[in-house]
Amino acid sequence: MTDPAAVERDAAEAASAFSHPAVAPDASAAYGEHPDQVVDFYAPRGGTQGPVPLVVVLHGGAWRAPYDRQHVTPFADFLARKGFAVANVEYRRGRSLPQQGAEGPVAGRWPETFDDVAAALDALPGLAAAALPQADLRRVVVTGHSAGGQLALWAAARHVLPYGSPWRLPAPPPLRGVVALAPIAHFAVAEELGVCGGASAQLLGGHEHFASRLPFADPAALLPTGIATAVVQGRDDIVVPQQVAEAYVAAAARAGEMVGLTLLDGVGHFPLIDPAADACAVVAEEISQLAW
Repeated sequence: MTDPAAVERDAAEAASAFSHPAVAPDASAAYGEHPDQVVDFYAPRGGTQGPVPLVVVLHGGAWRAPYDRQHVTPFADFLARKGFAVANVEYRRGRSLPQQGAEGPVAGRWPETFDDVAAALDALPGLAAAALPQADLRRVVVTGHSAGGQLALWAAARHVLPYGSPWRLPAPPPLRGVVALAPIAHFAVAEELGVCGGASAQLLGGHEHFASRLPFADPAALLPTGIATAVVQGRDDIVVPQQVAEAYVAAAARAGEMVGLTLLDGVGHFPLIDPAADACAVVAEEISQLAW
């Protein structure tokens, strides 16, 4: 049973992270015809002329429809105020109505969620060149929080997807690195712990598809990538516990790859994207180390 004090702390952290008003982008561009196939762009603040690194943000929310990119717009603006060009990516998530027998909105759409992330990243160089002339497309870092952390790791691993996958790239994507924030990075461990109410299995279309689709979606199965990877995780996270991140890092080590893991004491799930929290500054520094 989860400690009531931990639950209270998590609620307070979530309230702080979600208390910031949404920040309107400087520009937006569609990468497809669906309303969710859109990227918002934030220019670097403070008179920076560029060229500056481009940070691609993939939001979390357990791949569920009620959670869209709006809740990370303060985080995107925070990164822009740190001097980065920022692309905040939206993608199709689970349907708003729960399927029969489910307690709430279903997590993700198979294969649409992955279709969208792949399409967005493929279109991003052209879209960013038009919307953010300050962005240096030779210095791109992908970051994502929670479910978005899984998508960030997956986006950096498309070249090691199984042959025949429609999302597979013939060569590594042109990224400086990926910074995953409390990512759902190891699906088997996440399911064992009941992370986000079994969201990982829902993302893959249900338990009947879990094993067969795992090699196409689970970051822990897509190693090594050869791309610099860092994970930032709060030790007090009760939403995506640190065991998930540690299992991913261990899987990387077994594959012969070293993944950086920064564990933050006294930090839960949401301070990583909360501009008012010290943890958010740590995240910006991790991105800077890869981008610059």
